[in-house]
Amino acid sequence: MKCDRLRLYVVLDRELSRGRGLSHVTELALAGGAGVIQLRGKTWSGLELYREAVALGPLVKSYGALLIINDRVDVALAVQADGVHVGQEDLPAEAVRRLLAPRGVLGVSVGSLEEARAAAKVADYVSVGPVFPTATKPDAGPSVGLDLLRHVAAAVGVPVLAIGGIHAGNVQGCVQAGAAGVAVVSAVVAADDPEEAAAAILRAGWRDAGAGQGCR
Repeated sequence: MKCDRLRLYVVLDRELSRGRGLSHVTELALAGGAGVIQLRGKTWSGLELYREAVALGPLVKSYGALLIINDRVDVALAVQADGVHVGQEDLPAEAVRRLLAPRGVLGVSVGSLEEARAAAKVADYVSVGPVFPTATKPDAGPSVGLDLLRHVAAAVGVPVLAIGGIHAGNVQGCVQAGAAGVAVVSAVVAADDPEEAAAAILRAGWRDAGAGQGCR
């Protein structure tokens, strides 16, 4: 996994796409520079998630980006996605790693330094958040701030993503705290122009950053 792909990681949300198809939003995000697309459908059936993933796979691949499936290891394997992202209440990361095999990308959401250290033993990256207050995921809990992001980035040996309330106006702080990249939902998916929104986040966060910023 090329670490620079993680700079902009877009999590799809159909409810925030303003009636636009996910394929359309995805293509705009990819054109704007997104390196990873995560397909998330918490309330979707397995068949629904599978069909959407099948539709998105060739598009994401054509841009040289990664397709990650949220939670559903079975769907990720069925569509030959690049990997899976799980949270603390999902299938344990160790079990997911066994199912994915070494080459599959595994991401884990963490909300503490202890969770990050445990996840980093098997994960390819961890996401810390919510860094800032966010209305996108009401059950995400209180924001953890840049201090936890900084501590996790310094303590683990895998790339760290910042997630939660991130946009072009605050992304630079995340990069300065050691994030290899940022995961966003509404900042791109709900934007008037998802392509420009994606490009703006990358310009704001990495204008002065070296290629290896936040990567190990």
